[in-house]
Amino acid sequence: MANSYFPRWREQPRAVEGRVVNTDERLPWPQMLAMGVQHVVAMFGSTVLAPLLMGFDPNLCIFMSGIGTLLFFVLVGGRVPSYLGSSFSFIGLVIAVTAYAGHGPNPNIPVALGGILACGVVYAIIGLIVSAVGTKWIEALMPPAVTGSIVAVIGLNLAPIAVKGVSGSTFDSWMALVTVLCVGGVAVFARGMLQRLLILVGLLIAYVIYAIVTNGMGLGKPVDFSIVANAAWFGLPHFMAPAFDPHAMALLAPIAVILVAENLGHIKAVSAMTGQNLDPYIGRAFIGDGLATVVSGFAGGTGVTTYAENIGVMAVTKIYSTLVFVVAAVIAILLGFSPKFGAVIQTIPGPVLGGVSIVVFGLIAVTGARIWVVNKVDFSDNRNLIVAAVTLVVGAGDFSLKLGGFALGGIGTATFGAIILYAILRREAVRGPVA
Repeated sequence: MANSYFPRWREQPRAVEGRVVNTDERLPWPQMLAMGVQHVVAMFGSTVLAPLLMGFDPNLCIFMSGIGTLLFFVLVGGRVPSYLGSSFSFIGLVIAVTAYAGHGPNPNIPVALGGILACGVVYAIIGLIVSAVGTKWIEALMPPAVTGSIVAVIGLNLAPIAVKGVSGSTFDSWMALVTVLCVGGVAVFARGMLQRLLILVGLLIAYVIYAIVTNGMGLGKPVDFSIVANAAWFGLPHFMAPAFDPHAMALLAPIAVILVAENLGHIKAVSAMTGQNLDPYIGRAFIGDGLATVVSGFAGGTGVTTYAENIGVMAVTKIYSTLVFVVAAVIAILLGFSPKFGAVIQTIPGPVLGGVSIVVFGLIAVTGARIWVVNKVDFSDNRNLIVAAVTLVVGAGDFSLKLGGFALGGIGTATFGAIILYAILRREAVRGPVA
């Protein structure tokens, strides 16, 4: 079975606390179910939030995250532990191409779906190239100085959206700050899995506080629970067809570069944690992620990517069994068939969602800085310094470029600018000593 497409998962009783369960092993099924639930809960903080920020149907997006995870699992032969969920990299550009107001359903989702499809196709093509020639060219084009800058820019570019969303009234602004404190309190004072689920737990605490202040004390806009009472327990997700707008497709397709950087970092991190060489599966992982994005876009869902939250769960539990993600995917699909669950999500107050957005976008920005620190990026090297400085300002300032009918928003300009600028300065650095 060593050369079979899928591993032969050996059951491990895990009698010893903290014992590592490898990718080709599994726990007894009751424990596997519990772990699957834990992964689903871990990804809620992002998979629920990202669709809401773009005006997508979170029920459908959770459903498609399960479908995408199963597709990824099949394409990598069950060798790479990963859950695919809504990517934050799409938020800024989706809002730009749809002119989304920031609250409620997005009426222009079909336009964004066409761009998401284009991104998925580009991503899958990159995966095919990597499968043929390897990843050295990606690592040369996007070293830590570049990838850290790109990731940081995503958070900084989204910052004005988060602040604008909570500036409607004084009450909204204060509730957003309360939400930030709730998330921060969980992050600092909680322990174990509660701390790992800081976004979800902090959101729930802020939700309760908001309901007490509004529904109980009559301040601000109360939470309308009638939509939950009127929603059915079971029902089909509301699928939506894409519209193929060349401008939106040109704007969203370059996000594939960011997804490549995210997925590559995910696989490298999991390889380090498991002690297994997963490099042979990088190309297939890119193809799986790209096809999952295409399928999601065709059905009305967001673009997907691998999840840092699930890496955190694996790091804490030391359970890397790929079958856990099959269980998590099935649970997510079942939740997608529950309009009641979707109605609960829709009751999340705008100020609470805005406060969480402030934290999440800030964490994305800091994650870019963390990439620099972990990889010991040398900022005494002027090449790294200039690339990071220009990328951050271009992205944070939402600097856009147009060339005929082709246009790049701030994130796209910063992404390609960082890659091209590094390549140019690298060539000069190589030529320098020769001269």
